[in-house]
Amino acid sequence: MRAVARIDRGAIAHNTARLARAAEGAAVCAVVKSDGYGHGALTAGRAALDGGATWLAVAAAQEARELRAAGIDARLLVMGALDSEELAVALDADADVVAWSEEFLAALPSHARVHVKLDTGMGRLGTRDAALATRLAEAAGDRLAGLMTHFATADELDNPFMDEQLGRFRAWVDPLRERLPDAVVHAANSAATLRDPGTHFDMVRPGVAIYGMDPFGIDPFAHELEPALTLATSVLAVKDAAAGESAGYGRRFVAHEPTRLATLPIGYGDGWRRALTNNADVLIGGRRFPLVGTVSMDNITVDLGLDSGVRVGDEAVLIGAQGPERILAEEIARRLDTINYEVTCALTPRVVRN
Repeated sequence: MRAVARIDRGAIAHNTARLARAAEGAAVCAVVKSDGYGHGALTAGRAALDGGATWLAVAAAQEARELRAAGIDARLLVMGALDSEELAVALDADADVVAWSEEFLAALPSHARVHVKLDTGMGRLGTRDAALATRLAEAAGDRLAGLMTHFATADELDNPFMDEQLGRFRAWVDPLRERLPDAVVHAANSAATLRDPGTHFDMVRPGVAIYGMDPFGIDPFAHELEPALTLATSVLAVKDAAAGESAGYGRRFVAHEPTRLATLPIGYGDGWRRALTNNADVLIGGRRFPLVGTVSMDNITVDLGLDSGVRVGDEAVLIGAQGPERILAEEIARRLDTINYEVTCALTPRVVRN
């Protein structure tokens, strides 16, 4: 068996319901961009809707088209910047879009639904000009569907910048809520949803937490989240290695004493990063074994020691639980000095999702 990612749809539904409870009555827009953070957008979207989400959000028009083509009939929001061709695709998919310029608003047909975005500090998309954002919201007329922003540091509990952003957003949106009561107001990502009820407004937009990963990068179980992805493969070969013998390109592992090595058919061609060379564990038979030697495109090697009992065909888990042991995406992220959802987003199409 080459690499497979098993997706627990029940876990995604559970996590969505957990976030819906945290949102305290606000609607839930589940973010399923980048192929559902590597979990499969259609699988994740359907499971999130089962868990109580009423909207799905993506980054690109093509992502919205694929969801519609698969039969998803929930409200869709395309959050990214769109050129004229992409805008046509998004609108053909009956998706809401986001505006922050007069030119984009002028290009929207009368049947479009638009969310005006104020940049309160993220520094990417949206306008920093609150007066312009107000003009756009009022000029949108019947096309106005929402008012939004996005937090830059919600996942940093000791950083007060989220409160600054929230203050800027409130100063802009509170007067508009009175004049434009039908607009859906939304700002909160996963971290903000769990951290501060004051960010919830009419709708929350959780992403990483939907998949059972901790938005704070530590422990999903502390937030009653269930990891939805298990990354597994199988032992392809087992061989003896004498002291002084090596494994992998560059001989970055040399046995100091006799041992046995297992070869697993997964590598950076599957998204298992080369930076995990001599820097990860693998679960086989409910035990941890160290990944040794260079991660190659198609294979890794694992040091079994002399008495593991591991055989060809045994299942190996790289993310997930096996017996009493568990390896979280958060652990892999710490080893790579990155974030948990980069780990799952990096899994390539060669990894079968089921």
